[in-house]
Amino acid sequence: MNSKTLLLLSLVLCYSFHLFGQKTEIVFLSGKDAARTVEWDFYCTDGQNSGKWSKIPVPSNWELQGYGTYNYGHDHKRKDVKLGKEHGLYKHEFEVPASWKGKTVKIVFDGSMTDTKVKINGKSAGKMHQGAFYRFKYDISKLLDYGTTNLLEVDVAKHSANASVNAAERQADFWLFGGIFRPVFLEVLPKTHMARTAINAKADGSFQTLIELNKSKSDYSLAVELFDMTGNPVGKAQQYDIGKGVSEKTISGKFENVASWNPERPTLYDMRISLKKGNDLVHQVTERIGFRTVELREHDGFYVNGEKVVFKGVNRHSFWPETGRALSEEHHRTDIRLMKEMNMNAVRMSHYVPDKRFLQLCDSLGLFVLDEVTGWQDGYDTTVGPKLIKETVLKDENHPSVVAWNHGNEAGWDFANEKWFHHWDLQERPVIYPWLLRNGIDTHHYPKYDYAVGRFVDGNAPFMPTEFLHGLYDGGHGAGLNDYWTKYSASPLFSGGFLWVLADEAVLRTDQAGTVFDSDGNNAPDGILGPHREKEGSFYTIKEIWSPVQVRPVTINDSWNGSLFLENKFIYTNLKECRFEWEAVKTEIGRQDETVIGSGTVPSPDALPGETARVDIEMEVPLTEADIFRFTALDPQGNELYSWSRPVVQPEVKAAAYLSKNYAESEIQITDENNRVIARVSDLSITFNKADGTLKGIENAKGPISLAGGPVPVGTAAEIEDVQMGITKKGDYQVTIRYTEYPKKLVWTVKKNGLLGLAVDAPLQTMNDLDYLGVTFNYPEEKVNGITWMGRGPYRVWKNRIKGSNLGVWQKAYNNTVTGESFNNLVYPEFKGYHADTYWMTFDTDESDFTIISETPNLYFRLFTPEEPKHVRGGVYPPFPKGAISFLYEIPAIGTKFNMPDRLGPSGQKGAFNAREGDQTPPIKVWFDFRTNRP
Repeated sequence: MNSKTLLLLSLVLCYSFHLFGQKTEIVFLSGKDAARTVEWDFYCTDGQNSGKWSKIPVPSNWELQGYGTYNYGHDHKRKDVKLGKEHGLYKHEFEVPASWKGKTVKIVFDGSMTDTKVKINGKSAGKMHQGAFYRFKYDISKLLDYGTTNLLEVDVAKHSANASVNAAERQADFWLFGGIFRPVFLEVLPKTHMARTAINAKADGSFQTLIELNKSKSDYSLAVELFDMTGNPVGKAQQYDIGKGVSEKTISGKFENVASWNPERPTLYDMRISLKKGNDLVHQVTERIGFRTVELREHDGFYVNGEKVVFKGVNRHSFWPETGRALSEEHHRTDIRLMKEMNMNAVRMSHYVPDKRFLQLCDSLGLFVLDEVTGWQDGYDTTVGPKLIKETVLKDENHPSVVAWNHGNEAGWDFANEKWFHHWDLQERPVIYPWLLRNGIDTHHYPKYDYAVGRFVDGNAPFMPTEFLHGLYDGGHGAGLNDYWTKYSASPLFSGGFLWVLADEAVLRTDQAGTVFDSDGNNAPDGILGPHREKEGSFYTIKEIWSPVQVRPVTINDSWNGSLFLENKFIYTNLKECRFEWEAVKTEIGRQDETVIGSGTVPSPDALPGETARVDIEMEVPLTEADIFRFTALDPQGNELYSWSRPVVQPEVKAAAYLSKNYAESEIQITDENNRVIARVSDLSITFNKADGTLKGIENAKGPISLAGGPVPVGTAAEIEDVQMGITKKGDYQVTIRYTEYPKKLVWTVKKNGLLGLAVDAPLQTMNDLDYLGVTFNYPEEKVNGITWMGRGPYRVWKNRIKGSNLGVWQKAYNNTVTGESFNNLVYPEFKGYHADTYWMTFDTDESDFTIISETPNLYFRLFTPEEPKHVRGGVYPPFPKGAISFLYEIPAIGTKFNMPDRLGPSGQKGAFNAREGDQTPPIKVWFDFRTNRP
C-alpha cells in the first residue's frame, strides 16, 4: 500500500469517525427486549424470594422471575387478597469511555413499573418518575466517572406515592406487575445537539419539522434530506438557517414524487436532518417517517390521505404468559402478523403506551394505531398527567401508524389535561375519549345491536366503538359481528370498531406449584387468541367478514355460468393488484383426502375501492365431476385474504351415490323378546326398544357399538303416541314412531344390505323461541378417538357465528378443550359443539368405526356437550340438548361477557318455525353404516 493510499484511507477513517461522533450513539445497559436480556443485581423487599440480593434479567417483570406478589387490578377491592406493594432494588455497573467526556450523556428508561428513583454513583439522577408505561430520561453527564466503571442504582416501587397513578394504572382491569420491563440505555450526544426533531409529513410530500436545540450560542444551518428504504435519495436536500440564540425552530418544505403511507402500502422514508456550524457537522439525526394526512371531519368521519377510513381493529394488551409485559421482537411480530391475517387494519393500545418497537413494526408492516395514555376508569391528576402526555407524544410523535391519541379509557381522564396533546403534538392528531361522544367521534363501548336513540346509526357524529363484542371463553368477537358490521356499514357515519381483545391474558404463576396459567377467573380470558396466540373459532369469522375482497352470494351447481362478482372493500388498493385462484374438488364419503379435478387463476379485474367487478371462471372439467368449489383472494403481497368454498352438490345427491353402491343383501331375521326387538342382517344386529322405538344397541363382527338411547326429539315436548314394527313388502324392517308434537312421525328402516336409515318428518306446526330442534342419541364420550366429516369446519359454529367456517372434509382428534380456560392443554379446534352443513361423518372409536350420511340440506350436527367454564358470565354458555350426538334444524347463538345473544342482532334471536300444510320442507334423513366391510 503506497503513501497516497494510506493518506486517503486515514482521511476516510477520520471523516467516518467524525461523522459517527456527531450521531446519537445508543448503548444498551439492559437487554434489547425480553428475549435478549442482561442480568442485574436485584433485591425484592417483599413477597417471593424477598430479603436477599440475587440476579434478575432486565428487561422483565419481577413476578415472572419468581419475585414479589401477583395481583390483578381488581385486588384492591378484595380483603382476602394481599396487595403487593413491594419495591425492587437494582444495581448494575457499566463502563464509560474517556472519549465521552464533553458530550451529553442521558440515561433512558422505556418503561418501569412504577415510581422510579435513579442514582448514578450514589447521586440522584433527578426527580422520581411516576407512571409505568412511559419513556423518561435524565441527563447524567455530570454524574459520570469517565474512563472507568460507574454504578447505576434503581429503586422501583410497584405502587405509586401518587394516588392518581394508582387509580389510573394499579386499580385497573388487567394484571399488575412490577419492574423494569422495557429497555434501559444511554444516549450519547454531541455537546450541542438536537434534543427533538418532530415531523409532520403530509400525503402530498410537504412537511413541517420542529427542531429543538439543547443550546444555541452560534449561528447554525440545517440540511434536510430524504432517502427511500434502499438508501437512494429522494428529491433535493433542503437548507435552512438557525440564528444565534434560537433554540426552537419550525421549518417546512416539500419533497416531490413521494408515495404516501397507508396500511395497505406502508411506504416509509428516512429523513436525515443535519445540524451544521459553517461547514462542520454538529449533530445528525435520522427519523423514519411516512407521508400521510389524518383528518377527523365533523359529521363525516376519519380520513387518511383524503380517503375515508373504516377501522377494522382490535384491542391489544402488551402481554405474554411467561414474560408479562416485557416482550420480544417475535412477540410483536406475531401479534401484528395475526392481526393482519384476520384482515384487520387497526389496533388500539389498551390501556397504555406500547413498546417503541411495536410501533416501528406497525409503521413498516401496516396498521393504523390508536395510541393510549393510561387511565382505566380513573385518570391522572393535573400534576402527573401533563408530564406523561408529553412523554407519550415525544416518544411516538413521528410514527405514521399513530393516527389518534386516546386520553384514557372509560372515564380514565381529567379533561383539563387534554390541551397538552396538541400543545406537544406537531401533527395535532385527533384526541379520542374511549366511551364518549366527544371531539367529533362517538366511541361508546359495548353497544347493543339496537343502540341507541340519537347515537351511532341514528346519530349525527361519526361513530366507532373502541370496544365492542366483548369476548369471554368462546363468546363475542366473531359471534354477532356480521350483524353489527352489516348494519353499521349502511351508515355514512360509520368509522369502524375495535373488538375486545386480541389474546387471553393468562399469566404463568411462578408462585404456585406446577405449571399454572391464571386468567383471574373470568377477568382476562377475553381473547380471539389463546395466551400463546392459539387461534379460536372467531379468528376465521373475523377474517371472512373483514376481508377487503368480498364475493357476492351465488349458487354454484352444474348449471352455473362461471361468473362471480367481487366487491372491493379496500381503502387504497385496486383489485387489479390482487391475485385470484380457484379449484374444484371431489370427495368420497368416509375418506379424508380430496381430489382436485380442476384449478386455475382468474384475471384480476380493474376495480377501485368501493367498486364491484365481475370475473369469469373457465373450467375444462365440468362441475358435474366436483363436490366443492373454492375461490381464494390474495393481496398484492401474496397473502391470503380469504378462501371461500361453496357446495356443488346437495347432500341427497352425495348420499345417493354412496347408497347406490352394489352391496350384498341378505334376509333380515327378527327376534322379538321381552321389551326389545333384534333385527339381524349379515353380521350386523340392531336392537330396538319395543316401547319407544329407540336404539338399545348395535353389534357387528368386531363387537358392540354403544350408539343408543335415540332418536329422542329435542326442542319440543313431544310424547309417544304409537310404535309400529314390521317387515315391508321389499323385505326391509321398519320401526314407525308417532308423537303428539314435532316430529309427529319418525321411521327407522333396516335395509337388507345392512344400512340403517332414519327419517324424521319435517315440522308442520308453528314453533317459537327454539334453542334447538331435532333428534338426539347417546354415545359414551370416553370411547371416541376422533371424527372425519364433510361439512363446515374445522371449528364448531354457533347460530350467530357461521361465517369463517368453510365446506370441506375435516378431521380432528378428541379433546376436552374449554375455550379460554384449558390453558395447560389448549387444543383447537375444540372437538365438542355444533357443526354446520352436514354431509357425512365417520367416527373413530375404541369399538368399531361407523359412518353417518345425511340427505338433509343445512343440517347441523351436535357432537357432545362442551364442559361449562368455571366462571360463566353473560351469554357465553349456550344450551345443549340432552344426549351426545344430535341432528338439528336449529342451534342456539352465543352471547358475550355483557350481553345475551338476543341483544346482538338478528342471528342471535331464538329460532322460530312456521309451516303450512303442503310445505315440502326437507325431513331429517340420515343413514347409519355400521358394516365392517363398508365401501
